Amino acid sequence: MDLKTLTLSDRVSDAVALLAGKHTVRCPEPGCRVSVRYRAVTPAEAKRLTDVATDHTRH
Repeated sequence: MDLKTLTLSDRVSDAVALLAGKHTVRCPEPGCRVSVRYRAVTPAEAKRLTDVATDHTRH
């Protein structure tokens, strides 16, 4: 998802989550509102969650 298409509340929410040590991954498909937020996971789980979030056919 392009940064220009995120609402102000989405951007603030992502910034607050980042300050709390969480990572947010959003689907890059235009118009798709799916996002995954994670914290304190293994690298393998982080990759799996990123793959789920970025593969529009899986959600």
